[in-house]
Amino acid sequence: MSPIVAQNVSSNNDSSTPYFQHSLELIAGEFSTATAPSSTLGQLLQHVGDTRKEATGDQTSVHELLVDISEPRPIPFVLSFNNLTYSVKVPRKMALPGFFRWSGGGAAADAAVVGNPLAAGDSYFTRTKMLLNDISGEARDGEILAVLGASGSGKSTLIDALANRIAKGSLKGNVTLNGETLESRMLKVISAYVMQDDLLFPMLTVEETLMFAAEFRLPRTLSKSKKKMRVQVLIDQLGLRNAAKTIIGDEGHRGVSGGERRRVSIGIDIIHDPIILFLDEPTSGLDSTSAFMVVKVLQRIAQSGSIVVMSIHQPSYRILGLLDRLIFLSRGQTVYSGSPTNLPLYFSEFGHPIPENENKTEFALDLIRELEGSPGGTKSLVEFNKSWQSMKHTRDSEPDQLGLSLKEAISASISRGKLVSGATNDINSSSMVPTFANPFWKEMVVLSKRSILNSKRMPELFGIRLAAVLVTGSILATVFWQLDNSPKGVQERLGFFAFAMSTTYYTCADALPVFLQERYIFMRETAYNAYRRLSYVISNALVALPGLIFLSFAFAMATFWAVGLDGGLSGFLFYFLIMFASFWSGSSFVTFLSGVVPHVMLGYTIVVAILAYFLLFSGFFINRDRIPGYWIWFHYLSLVKYPYEAVLRNEFENPSKCLVRGIQIFDNSPLGEIPSAMKVRLLQSVSKSLGVRITRSTCMTTGLDILKQEGITDLSKWNCLLITVAWGFLFRILLYFSLLLGSKNKRS
Repeated sequence: MSPIVAQNVSSNNDSSTPYFQHSLELIAGEFSTATAPSSTLGQLLQHVGDTRKEATGDQTSVHELLVDISEPRPIPFVLSFNNLTYSVKVPRKMALPGFFRWSGGGAAADAAVVGNPLAAGDSYFTRTKMLLNDISGEARDGEILAVLGASGSGKSTLIDALANRIAKGSLKGNVTLNGETLESRMLKVISAYVMQDDLLFPMLTVEETLMFAAEFRLPRTLSKSKKKMRVQVLIDQLGLRNAAKTIIGDEGHRGVSGGERRRVSIGIDIIHDPIILFLDEPTSGLDSTSAFMVVKVLQRIAQSGSIVVMSIHQPSYRILGLLDRLIFLSRGQTVYSGSPTNLPLYFSEFGHPIPENENKTEFALDLIRELEGSPGGTKSLVEFNKSWQSMKHTRDSEPDQLGLSLKEAISASISRGKLVSGATNDINSSSMVPTFANPFWKEMVVLSKRSILNSKRMPELFGIRLAAVLVTGSILATVFWQLDNSPKGVQERLGFFAFAMSTTYYTCADALPVFLQERYIFMRETAYNAYRRLSYVISNALVALPGLIFLSFAFAMATFWAVGLDGGLSGFLFYFLIMFASFWSGSSFVTFLSGVVPHVMLGYTIVVAILAYFLLFSGFFINRDRIPGYWIWFHYLSLVKYPYEAVLRNEFENPSKCLVRGIQIFDNSPLGEIPSAMKVRLLQSVSKSLGVRITRSTCMTTGLDILKQEGITDLSKWNCLLITVAWGFLFRILLYFSLLLGSKNKRS
């Protein structure tokens, strides 16, 4: 039977004792009858919790009451880090006095000014800043390791180093799990990283958010009911039962509180029950009660068999009681490493005893800040910590009773019910932990479902785009109402087509902030292999298609017949197709740019500027034959060129359509103002001079002549359509590579 007993049986009243005896018998029965590791710890705890609620009516989560204290079990996981050192190059301040100190007083003087020792790689323009300097320590499962220090002390950098978020060549030292170096692929699957910012879809409920995380991180072999059960257990474990049906919310939609939002962020990263959990200041921005509840949740996670490593700025007295190990940092160096209970003895021996009834961590941080401002800095405290650690290791030099290799420890963890993504407990298999929990098609389905659900709850986003398209179409329809077949009508048609084609691209810019919001969620999820980047790119394109089709149809209906365009039904269908191709390529272009440019305002500036250049070189303002040779390449890169030429061919390629007859030839010249009788006599004179009979009804210009005048002779309208569609696919491919190369989430 698993050694799980009630934490405070002796302190409970007699009425609750039979319940706990029943709970223990229930657990014993569950473990004795289990024949496969599919009976997870979470399911057993859920079963016990339901029984407890029926017996006592208490709604407290069973995870708070069950702890493993009946007998010592071997600790299966130890995360060790030794001599971690990390530095970066920063620009040197080249103020005039500092420059003279550098050149006249030597390197030592300038090093004293900037407050950092001069490294060998320093130059006149850059200096080396040490973010981590020989940091060592360990974290064990069942415990919380907290990294403390003032702002800029290196807390987040240390968390990133342990989570493999720093490039290998930049970080010195080693990080091991059970004595074995962790491969990046293995670490991504058995660990999770909770960022400081809560990156969540605002219109999904808490339960839906966690369910989608379960779909991504839990293997396809796990049934839907078991995934739902895991989500319900996690909701109870996180204390989110009352908020399960509430949307996350944002600035414009009221949702869960800040503390609940933070717990949801933790929940989506621990849905697969990771072995190691890293958190970057999970209590930042929360009130004391919410912060305590978050750390209490982390304590339960640690007690379930996980290693929890977190950074925290200044824990309260209650939070300090939940922490098992502390590391204090000052300017990238360790000034204390050990248990919170040893803090009074440590600082007492250092010569600064902690006063009674004072928060130990506040005193330590205040002392560290005071030393940092002194001439000698924290060097004395760093040296004292080294001697303290050496004496401590001499006193506590008992042999470690681990005796488990990494694969054996993972296998034992899976057997206890840890839901590592798709893992098997075949310790001889080289692919013990797969890279992704689900196949490619499953990821696409879940991503598409989530995106559609989030979009349905924010119809105003699509409504604004539709309104913009309809308003633009209506304005164009009324301005260019029923154009005639005259020289002026031809010029007005050219203007209409140029404006209409460019408008389709400009309206696509509205999607820029939407994708930028998703971009950060994507980076968080793909950093630990929740799904493939290719799955995201394809699902993003598929979900966008229905909306683009609707927008294209709405714009075509609003303008085609109102303007009086040629071609009938077949002409309308092609006009609709080229509009759809334009929206498709424009949407793909904007999506690609948002994958490259991370800021909304910068993205808008770039999109507007590039689209203006595309319109300039499309062939409307200046014909292809008149564009200078050194700019002709931009003409062929212009996205507006191909749909513009396609609609012109659709309108003017009919050879039987006459656009200029007889005296209309004078309309676009100074002779256009003279009386019609004079125009007839001029036409007769021209006719005699040329030896060709020209009357008032003689066709002078056809649609093909217009195409030649505009320099549109190379491509057919169908080729233009295919090229426009191909541009859209090209930008989606470029988006994939930009996300592949730009979402590594690692420091250089």
